[in-house]
Order: sequence, then structure tokens, then C-alpha cells
Amino acid sequence: MLTYEDVTGYFLKAASSLELTTHPEYWLNSRSLEREFACTCHAGSCEEVEQRSSCNISFSWGPLDTALSLDGPVGVCDFFHEADADCPHLHTSAIPPLVLDLSYSLSLQGAEISEGTLLNLAQMLRLRASEHSKRTIETRPGVSMMLQDNRLQPDMLTLQQRVELPIWHPDGMHGLHDDTHAQHPVERNSHNHNEEEGGEIIADNPRPEDWLPQVLVEVCQDILHVLAALDASISYHRLDNA
Repeated sequence: MLTYEDVTGYFLKAASSLELTTHPEYWLNSRSLEREFACTCHAGSCEEVEQRSSCNISFSWGPLDTALSLDGPVGVCDFFHEADADCPHLHTSAIPPLVLDLSYSLSLQGAEISEGTLLNLAQMLRLRASEHSKRTIETRPGVSMMLQDNRLQPDMLTLQQRVELPIWHPDGMHGLHDDTHAQHPVERNSHNHNEEEGGEIIADNPRPEDWLPQVLVEVCQDILHVLAALDASISYHRLDNA
């Protein structure tokens, strides 16, 4: 079984192993019983953070996530309704993943940058971030603006990324890198990979605790690469203006 504390612990341990500085925060929604995690990450010392890029990673964890990590689609059935062998939950791999939202930012520090240069920076940033992100499924660059002297001025380069982690997969860890849209029928209480019974593929033991720590190491490596790409984008702009 996987818990909120397990996931946050795996992430912080992965970040520490790569010397990624973290500032974690934790919340509990007393109504929905969802736990929320947010963590600001950056490379280097905290004294230099204003001159360098940073990333905020966040996710929510509810009781359903714990059920999914333990039993896969069977957990969905047990969570919402009485068990039924014909339930669609037991015949699909379309199980909600654990979604990590990554939000990057880098202060432009009042630099005078033309609209064309900003567009080039954003395009270059998207390309470099996508090239170095193994786990992200979406990358969206942007520029935040601020009002100064009755004029809108570019304030920060931003980048939004999304990571979906299948805390349960019908093929267990064997299917972690497979197409998540493929359909794999499953049965209750089945644990052997690639065994077939009555024409149905039987799921093995999910055990996300076996592979999730390494996946989060890859996520932290992606974060470091994107932070470096952000810092480099401003360096290129300064060189162009030299």
C-alpha cells in the first residue's frame, strides 16, 4: 500500500540525493480528507534563489488514491459501490493517475526585453524543457507581466508542466512505460503477470512502492534540467545584447 507520507518522503529523499534544495509545505482538507503537498525547489543556496529559477511542485492525495495504490481498479469498486464482476472498473486501464503540477519561474529583474525576444525565449525554453523532461506530458511556457509607470513590463519567465504517475497499472511495474491508453481487462485478487484465464489478462501485484522512488528520482532530474534551461535562456539573452 502507498500513502501520502510515502509519496512525499520518496520525493524529498530523491531531491536530497540530487542536491536539489526543497521547502515543503503540507495541508489537510478536513472536509474532503484530501492531503495537499507543495514544495518550492531550486538549485544552489537559498541566498542565490532570487537570481536563479525555481520550481513549485504540488499534488493532492485522497482516500481513493490509497485504495488505488493497494488494489488497482478493485479499489475503485470497493470505494464507491458493492463488488460486481461486470463492473467497467474491472475491465479498463483508465484509472486516475497521481498528477504532479510543476510551475517554474525566473525573474527577469527588470530587464528591457522586446516582444520578439520574449517570444524567442519562450520557444527556446519550451524546446529545451521538453527535450530534457522524461516524465512530463505537457509543457507550456509563458511570461508574467507587471504594471510599472503605467506600462506593462515583462516580470517573469514561467513554465508549466504536468506529470502523471500511474500509482496502479494493470500490468504492475512491467507496464509503467507502456501506452497508458491501452486497454487491459483485469480480475479481482490476481497477481501473476501475463497469465490468461478465460481470455482475460490477469494483473500482477501493483506494488508501486517498488518503482515509485526511482520514478521520482527521474522527476527530480527533470526539474534540475528545466531549471538549468531557464537560467541559460536569460544568459543567452544577455549575450545577444552584449
